[in-house]
Order: sequence, then C-alpha cells, then structure tokens
Amino acid sequence: MKDIVTLSSRSFKVFLISIVLLAGLFACQQKKPNVPQPRWWEPYDETTDLAATQVLENGRMHLRLINSKVSDKNDIWKPFQRELTTFSKERYEAVRPLILEKDIPNLQKSIKEGKFSYEELTLFYLYRIRAYESDNGLSLNAIITLNPKVLKQAKALDTLPKEDIDEYSVYGMPLLLKDNINTTDMPTTAGAIALQDNRTGDAFITERLLENKALILGKANLSEWAYFLCSGCPVGYSAVGGQTMNPYGRLRFETGGSSSGSGVAVAANFCVAAIGTETSGSILSPSAQNSVVGLKPTIGLLSRSGIVPISSTLDTPGPMTKSVMDNGILLNALLGKDAADAASVSVEKDYVAPLLTATLKGKRLGAIKSLMEDSLYRQSIEVLRTAGAEVVEVETEQTPLPGFLSILNVDMKNDLPLYLQHYAARAVDIKGISDAIIFNNKDSLVRIPYGQQLFDGILTDTTSVQGLEKIKQSLKITARAYFDQHLNKHELDAMLSINNYHAGYAAVALYPALTVPMGYTTEQEPKGLTFITKPFQEEKLLNLGFVYETLSKARKAPKKYIE
Repeated sequence: MKDIVTLSSRSFKVFLISIVLLAGLFACQQKKPNVPQPRWWEPYDETTDLAATQVLENGRMHLRLINSKVSDKNDIWKPFQRELTTFSKERYEAVRPLILEKDIPNLQKSIKEGKFSYEELTLFYLYRIRAYESDNGLSLNAIITLNPKVLKQAKALDTLPKEDIDEYSVYGMPLLLKDNINTTDMPTTAGAIALQDNRTGDAFITERLLENKALILGKANLSEWAYFLCSGCPVGYSAVGGQTMNPYGRLRFETGGSSSGSGVAVAANFCVAAIGTETSGSILSPSAQNSVVGLKPTIGLLSRSGIVPISSTLDTPGPMTKSVMDNGILLNALLGKDAADAASVSVEKDYVAPLLTATLKGKRLGAIKSLMEDSLYRQSIEVLRTAGAEVVEVETEQTPLPGFLSILNVDMKNDLPLYLQHYAARAVDIKGISDAIIFNNKDSLVRIPYGQQLFDGILTDTTSVQGLEKIKQSLKITARAYFDQHLNKHELDAMLSINNYHAGYAAVALYPALTVPMGYTTEQEPKGLTFITKPFQEEKLLNLGFVYETLSKARKAPKKYIE
C-alpha cells in the first residue's frame, strides 16, 4: 500500500512537472511572431461587428458597413501573386526584426550591409499587407490600391551602387500616398466612386519623391473627399476603400481623418512612411489617433497641384511617419517651388541635420492651462521641463471662428472644377460639385450611405467673393492673435496642444503644427502632443519634437500588428 502511495505521489509530481513544461513551451510559442498567413480575401457577414459598434459612446463610430461595396480586396495584391508565392514566411520572419518599427537610417544601413535588398523590403510590406488585410478579424482597410510596377522599380534601384546612398534619404523607401494625390501608375479616387477611373499624371510632390528615388508603394484609404462630404459620419470611411480601422482598438477607436489610411498604415507597419493632406486637422488627427508623427506644414512650403482639393486657402500635404527623424527626411524630399501653385515658395533647407544637435535647453514653450487636466499632457510637460525647456502656463479663450465653413464651401466650389479640368482623367464625367451630387444620388445606398450633407451645403452657401476675402482676413487675424498674444508676450518658441484640438486655429492662421505620440489613455487609445508655431518654422517644430520623442519614448507599436 505504501509503495502504491509513493508511486502515485511520484507520478503526480511527474505529471505536474510535465504540465509546467508544456505551459512554458506554450508560452514560448505564444511569444513567437504570429503573422496571419497570406490568403485570398473572402467577404463575410458584417452584422455582428456592426452591431458591436452601435453601443459605443461615440456616435461617429456607429458604422453601417465595414468593407467597400464596389471594390474587391483581392485586386489590391493580385499584381503580385507570383512574387508573393516566392517570398516565403521564413524569409519574412528573418528580415522582420530588421524592418519592423525601424527608421529610415536604420533601414538604409541594413540594406548597405547586404542584410536585405530594396526589392525584399518592398516584398516584406506587400506580404504583410496581404496577410493582415485578407484576414477579416485583423484587416484595417488602410489600402485602396498598390503600385503594380513597384517591384520592378525596386529591382532597378538594387542594381545601383549602394555605398553612395545617403542613409538620411528616401532612396528605395516604399511610401504610401493618400488617395487624393495624383500618381501615373494608379487611379486617384479621393475614395469616391465618381473618381474610380481617374487615371492621371503625377502630382508635383509625387514627382519630387520619384526624383529622389522613393518607391510609391500604393495609395492609402481616406475619409471620402477628405471628409468634406457627409456630416457627423464616421471618419476614415470611403465608398471605394471601405471603413479604415484603428490598429490600437479595431472597431473601438476612431482612426482620425481625413488622412486615415495614411496614419493607420504607418502605425501598422504597412509601409516605411506615408503622405497625408490637411485642410484642418486631417494630418494631425489621424497621426495622433494612430500614435505616429504628423507634420502639417506652412501653406506654400509644399506644392498642392495635382491633389484633389477642398480649399486652395488651407490645403497642404505633409509627411506622416513613425519618427520625427523620418518626418524630416520626407520633408526634405518633398520640397520644391511649383509654378502651378500660386502659394508655393522656394525653401532650400535641410531639416535633418539640425535634429542631430537639437536641444531643449533655453527653449520656451506655452502650455494651455485648460489642458492641464489631461495626465498625459502634464507628464509630457514634465519631460520637457526635465530636458531644460521652460514651460509657461497660459490661459486661452476659445475665440469663435465665424465663417470658417464658408471658406471650405466656396473654395471647394471653385477649386474642384479647376482640378477636374486640369489634372483629372478624361474618363471622369463630373465637372464639379453639382455633378457629383447628382451622380451620388443615382445610387445613394452604395455611393453615399452616410449622406452628402456637406456637398449640399456647398451649393446653398451664398457667400460672395468679396465676402469670402473678408472672412479669410478676419479669421487669419483672429487665429494669429489667439497664438501670438502668448508667443510674443512670453517669447515662446511654440505652443503645446493635444491631438488636433487647435487645428482650426492653426489652419486659418496658416501656422504649421507637428504632433508626436505622447502616450495612451487607460483604455489604450493613443494621444499626441502637438507643437504649433509661426509660419515657416518647421525646423523649430521638428527639433522640439525630436528631443521630446527621444526622451519620452512614448510610441508603442499596436500589439496585434507587431506580433
């Protein structure tokens, strides 16, 4: 009997040890990368997912559909079917630690050292996009189309000597463009069905990227017509691309708009970096919401020609990146005076070199007292102070901006026909807003499931040309006074905001703004610290953001998209 008990005791110990070993093995297996296998995408019943969004507190997250009704996702990666079968999961895993979350200088260094090629870097992103975007439980709808020539273009760059390549350049870097920026190799849709056949030449900034040997990987999804179509509707939705989703809280958190796909794709490591556009908050918002760095430059620093417009007064493209360093590198590549853009100016600067010696010592920054209730904002200010910056707390009054909407209404009424006349494909039938409204109404359930209230408002706005100029000047004076009363009085280098909270003021003031990840709420929703200053002081913004980023190390990659 004693022997039986002893044997049972030993057996039980062996059993326990086995369980512990198996648990450890399982844990190790769980820690290994678990990227979904690339597959062909299949439509699914969205009912359950949509129902879950209806209980969210944010009404704009009450979704009516997830995937586009007019696009087949398989068409996105179809041009690369053969190449994707030869790029193995083993090779993906081998280069993954060298690529994910790495900045441009590190990527260039690895390529120079022969660890992978520009072609493999491009294949890595193509593999990754197909793997995640074909999985209905993980897809983010960040991409509208991919460049069918990109692998051929990457191969061509691999044939050139690499020892002379500047590590602080966009050479060979696969970038995504917001799908309102013209490209020769892909349609430019602005997310709208009316522009699905809009095959164009390259926008001026696209030409600048190509001249600097960047690779245009594809086009990112966006809020349709740059979120100037429907009122109170979900940000990040377009009829062509479907609903973009936030990798930090898929179907829970907003993606921000209108450069939604650009922010999502950068955050999820679907590209090295992306280009967005902003009229008022459209770079700052999705950058902050997706924990990436976004720069809204001074109007005129970067060309707008060949970009589907809202407002020639306020529109600007800008870089969206995982780091401030990459932001400066992209900004360098985008610079250039464009004779076709009346606001364009010639600026010959290097925005990268100053980052290497940037400091906060002696810098003076303005913190807005009403924002001090935000714990992340307070923590960020302490980081800045510890680094030697002097932070002055200031009281601001939310001054109204009457007539702001009229700027957008009247400008778009006038600017869209000019784009359609000079930059759009002949296959595009619409000639202006009236035509677009009529086109959408012919199949409203598919083309405008959330309505087109803002388009309707454009036609009913009776503001005259003279009245519009008065509004522009009045708002510019008001918005500049909002910032300048503190910038001047306290001799500040920049004002500190959160996300896109003051994007409207920065827009009509024509002031640049930079948002940098500053952390996550208790629900793990990202937030950004936003620096705002006077025109053409982007170097100052990038320097401030670079030091803050280096010290705070606030950005974390979204867990489900880093595995």
